[in-house]
Amino acid sequence: MTTPENTHEQWIARETQAEEMIPLIGKLNRENGVVLNIHGRSLVNKSVIQLLRLHDGAAKVDGTPLNPEHTLELVQALFELNLGPCSINIAALHRQHVDAGSPDFSMWLPEQVGASVGKKGETVKQQDVVLYGFGRIGRLLARILLERSSSLGANLRLRAVVVRKNTENDLEKRASLLARDSVHGPFKGTIKVDAENDTIIANGLPVRFIYSSDPTTVDYTEYGIEDALLVDNTGRWRDVPGLTQHLERPGISRVLLTAPGKGDMKNIVFGVNDSIITDDDKILSAASCTTNAITPALKVLDDVYGVERGHVETVHAFTNDQNLIDNFHKGDRRGRSAVLNMVITETGAARAVSKALPQLEGKLTGNAIRVPTPDVSMAILNVKLAKPVGSKDELNEVFRQVALNGELRRQIGYSDSHEAVSTDFVGSRNAGVVDALATVVSDDSAILYVWYDNEFGYSCQVVRVLERMAGEEAPSYPTK
Repeated sequence: MTTPENTHEQWIARETQAEEMIPLIGKLNRENGVVLNIHGRSLVNKSVIQLLRLHDGAAKVDGTPLNPEHTLELVQALFELNLGPCSINIAALHRQHVDAGSPDFSMWLPEQVGASVGKKGETVKQQDVVLYGFGRIGRLLARILLERSSSLGANLRLRAVVVRKNTENDLEKRASLLARDSVHGPFKGTIKVDAENDTIIANGLPVRFIYSSDPTTVDYTEYGIEDALLVDNTGRWRDVPGLTQHLERPGISRVLLTAPGKGDMKNIVFGVNDSIITDDDKILSAASCTTNAITPALKVLDDVYGVERGHVETVHAFTNDQNLIDNFHKGDRRGRSAVLNMVITETGAARAVSKALPQLEGKLTGNAIRVPTPDVSMAILNVKLAKPVGSKDELNEVFRQVALNGELRRQIGYSDSHEAVSTDFVGSRNAGVVDALATVVSDDSAILYVWYDNEFGYSCQVVRVLERMAGEEAPSYPTK
């Protein structure tokens, strides 16, 4: 039996190992553009405790314990390879090393990783990005883009934000909202205001704020912005004619909408149908948070069992378009207090799935209930399948393997915790997380419960679409 003293000694040793990793992880990121992660969770800019928690969480994903001592050895060996910009899943690399009989790193790593990624000195072409609107999604997109900006492997550079000026101290208020968030916590870095130049300096990077209430009045080249991707977060224009106003402005080359697009606009759910993006696509939609959450799971169900029909019920956090207390609202029911009521409302997310998965056209219905929580929602997928499922464990194992090794592992997460509640998924970078304990199976019918951070998880999906539109992504190991 392990004594308390030995347990504490082991903890001290783990802390020491994590402390030794931190400067190596940082140097690999800043100087080589290498982002190390554990099953998609970045190790960059993490504290000792955060690193140890990520190691403990690795076993919950794939059943393989991840020892910080072994990770330190891997990181030290990777540091010697002079790698170029890339993303490396340390947990997957460790598991492959064990499966191969734990050969010597000096012989094994260059063959495994070195052949998959570039060499130090190679660069990734940077793409200018403009955010049009700075609400919940706009600010989270800014956080994600700025978080990645210190890495040489970052191919997106946030240059400007376009907003309407509301007060004389508008810039200070925008900076404060970026720095502090009641749901997602403080900004990871420093923020300064250069009021004279209408600029917020975040982690040393200047982001120009352009004040305009009319997209047709802005000339982005006046701010040194060329060939930029513009992300419209306002939802004000959702068709091609409306969004073309951005496209016609000097300095803008393509537009991405963070809402479901109308008409024949391509709605992209990254990981599912991003392969249809071409250089000729000048205006795209990143669909909705709910469509991004449910489409990957539905694709897995359809690929493995076939989906004949289904209903999607969304239990959704309240949003800014609802009233805090009862007041007039043009929409049905949304005028009633968001913080005091469950509010039935419509959702087009189920119908929108067919824009990414055409084979499900007409097979899905949907509804939504807004509930008094500020973030994290749940989608309940009730589907009839073309062939029976052997058991609940069988279906859960399908999703566990997808979350671990599948092409949709960045989109689909997996949870089997008996204690998990909605706040545990705040900050999740997955489009959706399957709650395995809630899965229900009966012959050819299945009910799947999918958690999703409707703000941050969706924003991560939007950034992935932006990276694809930019056209050059750093390679990853294992290959996506």
